[in-house]
Amino acid sequence: MPAEPAGPDEPRPADPVTRALLAAAAETMPLTDPLDLTLAQRGRIAPLPDAPVLTPTGWPTWDRRSFVREDPTVSGMAADAGCPDTVHPSLWRQAGLNAVDGLFEVTPGIWQVRGIDLSNITFVAGDHGWIVVDTGSCAETAAAALALTNAELGERPVTAVIITHSHIDHFGGIRGVVSPDDVLSGRVPVLAPAGFLEAAASENVIAGNAMSRRAMYMYGFLLPRTAQGHIDCGLGRSVPILGSQGLVAPTLEVRTTGEEHVLDGVRLEFQLTPGAEAPAEMNFLFPDLGALCMAENCTGTLHNVYTPRGAVVRDALAWSLYIDEAIERFTGRANVAFATHHWPHWNDLADGWEGWLRVQRDAYRFIHDQTMRLANAGRSPDEIAEELTLPESLARHFHVHDYYGTVRHNAKAVYQRYLGHFDGNPATLDPHPRTERARRYVEWMGGAQSILERSRQALADGDARWVAEVVNHVVFADPSNRDARALQAAALEQLGYRSESAVWRSFYLTGAQELRNGTPTGLGRGIVNPDMVAAMTPSMLFTWLGVHVVGSAAIDCGDLSLTVAFSGDSGGEATEWDVGLSNGALYATPGRPAAPPATVVQCSRQGLASLILADGPDALEGLMADGSIHVVGDPEPLRLLKATCAPFNLWFPIIEPAATTAD
Repeated sequence: MPAEPAGPDEPRPADPVTRALLAAAAETMPLTDPLDLTLAQRGRIAPLPDAPVLTPTGWPTWDRRSFVREDPTVSGMAADAGCPDTVHPSLWRQAGLNAVDGLFEVTPGIWQVRGIDLSNITFVAGDHGWIVVDTGSCAETAAAALALTNAELGERPVTAVIITHSHIDHFGGIRGVVSPDDVLSGRVPVLAPAGFLEAAASENVIAGNAMSRRAMYMYGFLLPRTAQGHIDCGLGRSVPILGSQGLVAPTLEVRTTGEEHVLDGVRLEFQLTPGAEAPAEMNFLFPDLGALCMAENCTGTLHNVYTPRGAVVRDALAWSLYIDEAIERFTGRANVAFATHHWPHWNDLADGWEGWLRVQRDAYRFIHDQTMRLANAGRSPDEIAEELTLPESLARHFHVHDYYGTVRHNAKAVYQRYLGHFDGNPATLDPHPRTERARRYVEWMGGAQSILERSRQALADGDARWVAEVVNHVVFADPSNRDARALQAAALEQLGYRSESAVWRSFYLTGAQELRNGTPTGLGRGIVNPDMVAAMTPSMLFTWLGVHVVGSAAIDCGDLSLTVAFSGDSGGEATEWDVGLSNGALYATPGRPAAPPATVVQCSRQGLASLILADGPDALEGLMADGSIHVVGDPEPLRLLKATCAPFNLWFPIIEPAATTAD
């Protein structure tokens, strides 16, 4: 048995156990079934251009040539052919389907650009121009999609935008197809579901730093695009890197199911689906075109009830019920159903597009009901996840496989929604923090060397799952132990190769990479840009400020009070707020206090955001000097408040203790 390398190392090949497991998986799945490839290439008008999509600084935010998995319709391979032994054959098949990119006709009057972003961008022909359904993640990919559509179908202006839901890969590219001035002037309406703006801003701000860091693991941002690295995201090829993201407030919100609107001569009928795949989301029918858009509620994969990047747990029961409602409401009224990821389903299939919806509906309901049945029988989340599998009648459909969401972590999500993270066992009620647990485990298990010796044998025997867990204790007890880091990396790597889930693969392989090479360093703030700030109300900004306050520093500072007076638009909320610290916590109450304040801070919402983001001992003085913030009265309370705040470090460690990296 070869010894594990002791330091930074290149990726290792698949071991014999991994190769055997993947070969066995290939034997049990109908990987050669041509239906999905037929659907993925149906209606194709033109592939994407080979030239990369560039940011203004020349960075390739999207480069179709950089991906390992080729378009099987161009390479001449079947969707399942040519799979490396470091990739699950089912994930390789899904990546091949996602590689079929370009401009596609969905039905007369509706086209999609697929494979230029994680999500699809849809173009509907109105009386005078394009109605754009979702705009991708960034302006650059959205503009490229519009350019391809215009080049192939004829130049048309954008006359309306529909945003299906509040995730950034569906609205972040809006500035690539329309200018804010066009929206503000009323020339181009932007339609979104009720609650969209608040959901879009809040999800990316309060926990935005942590979500952004974890997204690097989830989407494999830092992995090389090789057979031993990033292959696909399951939901799509990848997420554009360093593109220009924006947010424009909608001019019209859909508030009720059954609501109808006409955009540029095109009729639409809406179904709201809040709390399922997103906090604010909607499906809609084009009655005159015979087409149903299912947003992201139905896709070509099992989706996340809990997303590993972190977010509020979703409602699997409501999700299933919304799909059932869509079947009842729209059956017989559409010839095709399409989504904002993957490929459409037409009614000329054996079970029509309704069959796709029924399988998706039943998968979420099965996971919900069986999880709670087992929970009510006393099973813990880990036990439920280990026991629960989809029945063969569902599992035979590739579009509910674990490419993005998984049955395992979705079951835990259902449990968490109803019962929380605690499994009820008092032994797990108040455990030591993970670093302290690790030190005790290592000591009680006979020391690091003993653990590593036994773990090498366990890895050779194929139990990479156990090795990854047990050696993690050694890493957390002593992050400088190079042998432990190398061994855990080797175990995580094999788990990544074995994963049908693109998300799990990326998590495993990114963890292995950072064990070998260390956690990247630098400062950052996640997804925060001027458009996002403009969408935040004062109360949201104050909540964001509050999570920057270091409690111990605020207690040492003592109680303080000041008034913040907003200039310009206050987002429909009060223009004056009583703000201060009390018992180490921030409070913000709309309205001026009864007594005249000693300190009045005058600023715009952007000015307050600049205060939150500004770092360094002279940051506040700089903002006051350039007029971003104006203080009337005593500036000391504002200085004290700012001094209690700490910046976020985007590059916090995940696979090793935080104490090993400077704040």
